Amino acid sequence: MFLLYAILAGLLAGFALGGRLEGLSRLQLRWAWVFVAGLAVQLVLFSDAVTGWIGALGPPIYVLSTLAVAAVIAVNRRIPGMPIVLLGAASNLAAILANGGFMPASAEALAALGYRTEGGYSNSSFVANPNLPWLTDIFALPAWLPATNVFSIGDVLIGAGVVVIIVTAMRSSRRGPARAVGAPSLAGGNAPTTQDPTPAD
Repeated sequence: MFLLYAILAGLLAGFALGGRLEGLSRLQLRWAWVFVAGLAVQLVLFSDAVTGWIGALGPPIYVLSTLAVAAVIAVNRRIPGMPIVLLGAASNLAAILANGGFMPASAEALAALGYRTEGGYSNSSFVANPNLPWLTDIFALPAWLPATNVFSIGDVLIGAGVVVIIVTAMRSSRRGPARAVGAPSLAGGNAPTTQDPTPAD
């Protein structure tokens, strides 16, 4: 999957720029459970055991789960890199909505990976004349890569945003330890003092 390679690229770039994994623990994602649930629904929806018989329920479930994931991204838009992810998610959602709950994939992209242009409901389905074709899955990862797949310009934006998020978080660990709880802040409140409060003998 394209996102997995984006995560790997982000980790490698983070290490190359002197970042550390501990910085990722500082990320605070609001509504994280909704994000995980939305992705989990899509994993089940497009599994081989489900995609063959899901029928007319596929498109609305796909749209709703994508909306849920996009909502979480929007809520967390202040995280550096998240606006890029949001732009990519909006791009993909526009293509899905414009094509009746399907993410169209070009015949050329599918053929490059040896995929068929017919079959059950899938997150990337062949559509002869899709709406907003420039936003659909018109690219393909090299066939020799593990978990290869087709992808869209929206996926590229999502991947770029994920790289920024990971690198920024990893590099945040270089800013030194966090201020202790209860310690005075230089931005306001009581100013710190170096005077010893103990009276001299």
